[in-house]
Amino acid sequence: MTDPPAAVRAVETHLSWVFMAGDRAFKLPKPVSMPFLDLSEPELRMAAMRRELELNARIAPDVYLGLADVMEQGELTDQMIVMRRLPADRRLSQLAGTSEFAGCLRAVARTVAAFHAAQEPILHHEASTAQALERDWNDNFEVTEALVDAGVPAEVLQRVRGLVERYLAGRRPLFELRSAEGFVRDGHGDLIADDVFCMDDGPRIIDCLAFNDDWRIGDVLADIAFLVMDVHRVAGPAEALALLGWYQEFSGEHHPSSLAHHYVAYRAHVRAKVACLRWRQGDDDAAGLARRYHDLTLHHLERGRVRLVLVGGGPGTGKTVLADGLADELGWAVVRTDDLRRGVAAAQGTTSREAAPGAGFYDESGKNAVYAELLRQAAALLGAGESVVLDASWTDERHRRAAREVAETSYAELVEFECRLDPAEAKRRIEARRATGVGNSDATAEVVDHLRGRRDPWDAATGLDT
Repeated sequence: MTDPPAAVRAVETHLSWVFMAGDRAFKLPKPVSMPFLDLSEPELRMAAMRRELELNARIAPDVYLGLADVMEQGELTDQMIVMRRLPADRRLSQLAGTSEFAGCLRAVARTVAAFHAAQEPILHHEASTAQALERDWNDNFEVTEALVDAGVPAEVLQRVRGLVERYLAGRRPLFELRSAEGFVRDGHGDLIADDVFCMDDGPRIIDCLAFNDDWRIGDVLADIAFLVMDVHRVAGPAEALALLGWYQEFSGEHHPSSLAHHYVAYRAHVRAKVACLRWRQGDDDAAGLARRYHDLTLHHLERGRVRLVLVGGGPGTGKTVLADGLADELGWAVVRTDDLRRGVAAAQGTTSREAAPGAGFYDESGKNAVYAELLRQAAALLGAGESVVLDASWTDERHRRAAREVAETSYAELVEFECRLDPAEAKRRIEARRATGVGNSDATAEVVDHLRGRRDPWDAATGLDT
């Protein structure tokens, strides 16, 4: 029989005591009753420990070793979770700023992606709906509105609320799609940097949210977003985005960046709410923490705004170069009338080059059909959380009005650019482009004059000398 360890260290939380001795840790639940959890009776505590062991063993089976009985006068009164003790200096939060940090983040992203992949999709769960997320935000707002007394300007609080309401109102199709595509799973629920340990043989992630299934089940993106938020806090935005990028790489999934930012913002806002409650209970230091989390919330909501960008102008003005540059730089979708027109022509066994200015695919009926499809695709992308750049001539004001209506009904911010260039230079560019056969544009020098004479004024656009 081995000698007992020389010292035992105890750590107390709201719900339990953790006793650390040698290479083991023992978690004992407290006999407490709270609105979200009842541990007042031995049977309830033991059931909770069994469930916590089961859930955490999914991701860290060599850390969660089993249960130990607690006996009093020969009777079983409690059970403790027996855990492998992990070194505190290997916490992810402690490694921020070191040369190891990037490699640790990459390994953690791989581990979380594999964990999520191993969980079965949960279809049509209430937690995955926009309505549920809206309710959760509103619960937070009831607490965080008190931050106006902690130095957060009222207009900033209102800005956060407005961005949340706008995003959720326009993204109902996205949340329905996320559930239907299997992104809702039983995850970790409480991924924070303090509970991630970077070991030589790979990360260990502990302490999932075990006491409430509804709080743990949700979109996998919301799950990793908790850790993305915490990495932003301890290391910075570049590291947070790197973690998210690696997670998507290892999961083989594409997630709309707007949704990622929204979930990170929500997780930060939950932390702001908790800090605000502590401040209201007399913890003066918590006010500053609440403000920092609220700033983080606003940062990600601003980054997650969904936009519709119109890039227009006559042929040869460089609008496609501008549209592609914006889309590439910002990671946004781009839809072009040239591509749509070509697609329709190919389906009908002809080529759009055969049509003269104002005829064929360029007559009123043809233009209306192409712009209708352009805006249909834009509306679908916006509803799915994707910002969109629309590359078209936008000659007619009625088509611009239709685009503004799409932006309004999708709760997307609209930006309008008009590329402007001397007609002679535009014609020179067109001839050079046609000589090389580059691009999908069918425009000729003749089209420059044709459209120029029919172009409605575009006062709402920002003019760009291209």
